[in-house]
Amino acid sequence: MFYEPKHGHGLPHNPFNAVIAPRPIGWIATRGADGRDNLAPYSFFNAVAYTPPQVMFASTSAKPDRDGTKDSVANIRETGVFCVNVVEFAARDVMNQSSGPWPREVDEFDHAGIARAECSVIAASRVAGAPAALECEMRQIIQLDGAANFIVVGEVVGVHLRDDCMVDGQFDITRFQPLARCGYRDYAVVRDVFSLSRPGD
Repeated sequence: MFYEPKHGHGLPHNPFNAVIAPRPIGWIATRGADGRDNLAPYSFFNAVAYTPPQVMFASTSAKPDRDGTKDSVANIRETGVFCVNVVEFAARDVMNQSSGPWPREVDEFDHAGIARAECSVIAASRVAGAPAALECEMRQIIQLDGAANFIVVGEVVGVHLRDDCMVDGQFDITRFQPLARCGYRDYAVVRDVFSLSRPGD
């Protein structure tokens, strides 16, 4: 099968997300200028640089009460900071609950019953039991072609690692089994890993 996206795919559901999978989930915690916390998962998320460490996530839809974007981007515009929480398999249900199109005044931590902790460097909350949390200062918000498509780039200025995920000085993802997003309504979980050495290593 071949199709040009501008002409449509003719399938019951868009296959694009299923092709680029699995994708890590950035569970983005923000706080607005009004002091309200927000927590939402984004699967257009990844690390993009080592030095300084930087991450990105993309927001691709809008809410009517947020002027062409969603709560996360709107809050980051106001405060310049956000926290990326890593999602473990055990948190799949509460993560999913936090993904709803709730009004801006809804605090997803409270709505989904998610324990929070205050970040150490930035003025925002983080998911208290997350395997890892990355405190970030916003560096760029880039508007892409298409309505409501924004990339947020942040520099990681603080890193929280859960103690039980550290094994012999390494962060062991098998200890918490990261959740990943696939296409449609599908997810994946990482339970097995293997190593390869690059040529010349």
